[in-house]
Amino acid sequence: MALVSGGLDSAVATAIARNDGHDVIALTFDYGQRHRIELEAARRVSVSLGVARQIVAHLDLDLVGGSALTDEIDVPKNRPLIDSEAEIPITYVPARNLIFLSYAVALAEVHQASQIVLGVNAVDYSGYPDCRPGFIEAFQRCAAMATRVGVEGNAVRVTAPLMEMNKSQIIRRGLDLGVDFSLTHSCYDPDESGLACGYCDACLLRKQGFASAGAPDPTRYVAGVS
Repeated sequence: MALVSGGLDSAVATAIARNDGHDVIALTFDYGQRHRIELEAARRVSVSLGVARQIVAHLDLDLVGGSALTDEIDVPKNRPLIDSEAEIPITYVPARNLIFLSYAVALAEVHQASQIVLGVNAVDYSGYPDCRPGFIEAFQRCAAMATRVGVEGNAVRVTAPLMEMNKSQIIRRGLDLGVDFSLTHSCYDPDESGLACGYCDACLLRKQGFASAGAPDPTRYVAGVS
């Protein structure tokens, strides 16, 4: 089972699982995010990677709020990337991966999936506490104690194949695996037609990643963004 958000990282993580010979179920969360274009991107990515099935789970994290992705809070723009790695940004959704992984473990147990794959990585975990290696390790231990398959000795494994990669390395790996990055969506603040803003943290990291990888960026940005 792979958590597929529609973004670049989860697409590559899913492609790695498929390349390793796994029949993947894609799990996408409709969690009350302000910009719903990522749900369509997740569907496109899942189809393109030939996943066995896509499940869309509906959660109401907008009731929690406290994030620029779920609440009426402005998305930061043009932040220096070095600064963006030094603090937990307002685009952090409280406990999102803790909630997502808990849901995923329950589904994986029912669907007899042996592992859960997600696309957290070195760029993410510098700013997001629920993307860090320590969290993934602690959650793995918790899941082993809290599930039937776990106490029976067959705990669902949580894997993060991109954990030690930066964005350019992820892009190169995705290109090697044939990922169509034009199907993915990263922007935190797209316009009504889905064009990327070009200036939020996600857009800046994406542009930098493609440039560092020496690969053309297929993202459709709003007019005037280079």
